[in-house]
This record gives sequence, C-alpha cells and structure tokens, in this order.
Amino acid sequence: MSIIQYLKPKGDRAMFFIILILSLWGLLAVYSSASWLSYKYKHSTIFYLFQHGMYIFIGYTIMLYIHTIHYKNFMGISRFLLYISYALLIATILFGVTINGAKRWLSFGFFTFQSSDFAKVAILLYTIRTLAKYKDELDDLKKVIYPLLGHITLTCVLIAKDNLSTALVLFMTCILVMYLGRVKVIYLIKIGVVGLVFAVLFAMFLLFAPPKLIEGVGRFETWKARITAFTNFENNSAQTGRNKVKEKDSFQADHAKIAIATGGLFGKGPGQSVERNFLPEAYADFIYAIIIEEYGLFLGIFMLFLYLWFMYRTINIIKKAPKAFGALIAVGLSFQLVLQALINMAVAVGLFPVTGLTLPLVSKGGTSLIFTFITLGLIMSVSRYIQADSMEEANSNVDSKNNNFITT
Repeated sequence: MSIIQYLKPKGDRAMFFIILILSLWGLLAVYSSASWLSYKYKHSTIFYLFQHGMYIFIGYTIMLYIHTIHYKNFMGISRFLLYISYALLIATILFGVTINGAKRWLSFGFFTFQSSDFAKVAILLYTIRTLAKYKDELDDLKKVIYPLLGHITLTCVLIAKDNLSTALVLFMTCILVMYLGRVKVIYLIKIGVVGLVFAVLFAMFLLFAPPKLIEGVGRFETWKARITAFTNFENNSAQTGRNKVKEKDSFQADHAKIAIATGGLFGKGPGQSVERNFLPEAYADFIYAIIIEEYGLFLGIFMLFLYLWFMYRTINIIKKAPKAFGALIAVGLSFQLVLQALINMAVAVGLFPVTGLTLPLVSKGGTSLIFTFITLGLIMSVSRYIQADSMEEANSNVDSKNNNFITT
C-alpha cells in the first residue's frame, strides 16, 4: 500500500470538507489582514501568505497521519501526556516568553510553543480514560471524581495565570465530557455552582479592589480593563471622567464593531478591509470582524454555520455508537474547538468581553494551528474507527450470547 493510499482521508467526508474550507478561507483572511504585521516587521504580505500556508500544509499532513492511528492508542498514554503537560505548564510559568503582556510560550530557539495547546488535549484524553476505566465506579467520589476533578482544576489553574479564557473553556469542556460519561448530574451541578460562585466573587474583586492592590499582579489589570470595557463599569472613587484603561482596552472592540457595521450584508470585497490597518490583532483575535467587513454578513453567518455543522457531524458519532468512549473524544475535542470559535465571534460582534481566543483554523498561528490539526486528527481517528469498533463489539456480544446458549 502506497503512502498516498495510506493517508487517504477516511471517515466522515463532510468533516474533511469543512476543515478544508475553513483552512483555505483562513489563508485568504490572514493574507488580507497581515498588513499591520507587514508594516511592523518590514515583510511583504506574501511572506505571511506562504508562512501560514506552510503551517496549514504541515498541520493537514499531521492530521491525515494521526487519523490513521486508532484512537485507543492515545488513551493508553494519556496519563503520561498529562504529566508532561504539567511539566510544560510549570516551565512556561518559570521560563516562558512574554508576548503582548502574557507569558504563554516556551521558546526553543527557532520556534515558540504554547504549552496550553498540549495541556488541553492531554487533560481531555486523561478525563475520558478515567471515565472509561472506572465506568462502573463513577459514584465513588473519593476514588474517581475528586482525583479527576483535582487534575482538571490543577491544569486549568496553571493555564489561567496567563490565559484565563482558555482555562475557562477547557473547564467547561471537561464538565461536559463528565456529563456525557455518565457522572451523576448532582455532582456536576455542585461543581458548577462552586465554580460560578468563585467566578462571580473574583470578578467583583477585580471591579472593586483598590487599583494599588492589583497593580502588577499577573494579568489582573488586563482582566479588570476587559470587564470594565464590556460592562461600562467605572470606579468613580478611583478616577473621574472616562476610564483611561477601559478606553485603551476597548479600542480593538470598537474598531471590530466598525468593521462589521461597514461590511454590510455583502462586504467590501476580499482585500478591501480598512479596519485591518487599525486593529493590531486583525489577523488573530479579531479576524472574524475583518472577514465580515470584506465578505459581508451573509458569508460571516455561513462561517458560523460551518462550525456548527462540524459539531453536528460529531454528534452523529454518538448516535452511531452511543456506548463507545471514543465518541467522548470526538465530542469533547469538537466542543472545545467550536466553543472557542463561538466565543471569538461573540467578542468580534460585541456580545462577549475581549478574551484573546483565536478563531480555530482561520486565525494566524504557528504551533497553535498545528495543534488544532492534531486535535482534528484525533477527532477524525474516532470518525474512522468508531463505527467498525461498534460493529465488532456488537458481533462479540452476539457470539458471547450464542456461546452461552450452546453451553446451557
């Protein structure tokens, strides 16, 4: 068998089609929105076109290879991957590179690596492995639920220091996976209530704490500025008039709204964006606003439909094999990607505070884009093998019943 035949896409063809469309659309959008990068670093926009295209090619090739590996093989090494992720996250906190005020990257000389991308996959695989291993003991809080929740919380806390939005999305995804894995709803409600109370108290602390108390503490000032910019809250006791921090932080959100408003229903046309020259993160966090400005609201809604369609195709996996824990891999990883996409779009249209989350497959990226393809490779592996596994399990159960009948 040739390598071309070996890597030929198998499984849900619609998923591959969606991935291809979003990747190519992202390539065009990055090329159009990289003018600010081109001006800053004195590179031609063609340079960023080829750079992003190279990452897409590498990522797509890796995805095709991973989708040929049975997803059960990744379950066996999930604990090892989890401990590696701890080491990477701690190393990032201690020795990471600070970019745009956040220490999220490890530098290896010729490339930088965002450890949270690795950790997201590792903790989800570990969660699913635990649910599969102890599927008959999920009522045992001390043996199963508390230790699992401890690993989830530790991972999210290590990520949250410089990437709070990613940590929150990851935590919600893990809770969803636990729900689908048959963990009692009452346990999850209690976890959710505790998490919600903590989040509200933390937000209130950021809003009302004296500025000197949070000054220089991690990204507290950034988080406060984003909350105040979104809620229009001003601490008048600290400062009168317009809050300067809020004004600075709302700059991107304001120009994103301008881009969407001026794009109209049909857009200005590819490469005709004006706001790309004002938005510093036009190629990343706010690329959806540039897409609507250039392609219009109708095609912007179509992009939203593509992500939702991808999630729908993943849900079909559960319908085909409702008892297979491979389905949890696909649904958990897909939900995380789609939720990130929805939050990114909500930020662009002003429905959510600025988070720093990129648009999967579309925003400019290096290792983050490649890890997105790795995640998609795992999903496609499930799509490729789960139906066959379900049929094999059904045949095994039939053979077992026949053997029992013959024996009796």
